[in-house]
Amino acid sequence: MKIHDNLNLKDFNSYKINAICKKAIFPENETDLIKIFKETPIDDLVIIGGGYNIILSKPFYDQTFIIMGETFAQTSVEQDIVIGESGVSMKFLSELALTHSLTGLEIFYDIPSSLGGAVVMNAGASGEEIKDILVKVRYLDLDDMKVKEILKEEINFEYRNSFFQKNKNKIVLKTWLKLRKSDPIQIKEKMERTKEARWLKQPREFPNGGSVFKRPKGFYVGTMIDELGLKGLTIGGAQVSQKHGGFIINHSEATGNDILQLIDQIKINVREKFGIDLEIEQRVI
Repeated sequence: MKIHDNLNLKDFNSYKINAICKKAIFPENETDLIKIFKETPIDDLVIIGGGYNIILSKPFYDQTFIIMGETFAQTSVEQDIVIGESGVSMKFLSELALTHSLTGLEIFYDIPSSLGGAVVMNAGASGEEIKDILVKVRYLDLDDMKVKEILKEEINFEYRNSFFQKNKNKIVLKTWLKLRKSDPIQIKEKMERTKEARWLKQPREFPNGGSVFKRPKGFYVGTMIDELGLKGLTIGGAQVSQKHGGFIINHSEATGNDILQLIDQIKINVREKFGIDLEIEQRVI
């Protein structure tokens, strides 16, 4: 278990926002995690994974951040089952599947997410979601500090939602994914096609946190923002992407407050024009 005081979280959030936390702890196993929660009041803790889908709203946090990233990222493969701890990146996991000629993770090759975050929000694209390949999840229940396991059928997955999204006191530790044997050449080709398509549409050249809003039924957020002429709208260092209106980029040393102000402005304009209340997909801390 590694501990750092007054850590700048810039390298631990995909928006690359400068924000300091009083203390950061990097657990390396389940025992570390249980020890942290037993010794520290829950209100003094903030848990993040790879930092891909979060907005750090404050310049300083008088709290301890538990960062379940590279130190909590063990993996293994048992025939057609890929097992990973929460901190492993979906990119690494899809590459691991490729080396074992296993298909099912290709669309996650270029989705910026950790496995834990992907499970919590039921990440996906192009009609595929993590729930499609998930078998079970091992988690820490903060109510009784016991480690438990839950099958996919009990997780109640929905669009960008799950049992874990609704129960913040259940911390994803490890996930089992069932894949299928396939031709590694075809797997690699699908991974590359997926990456190329995203880079064409998405502003990967600037720090961002992915899609900002959940897609409302019957509408596309990017299309609505295009119609409103909001591409390029800038507040502070935050800007609505010129490439894809559903993304906000850190254009120039953006703060979390810059991003949140821009989100509020977009929501107001969309509500006035389309009568829709956009729901933010990213987690505000």
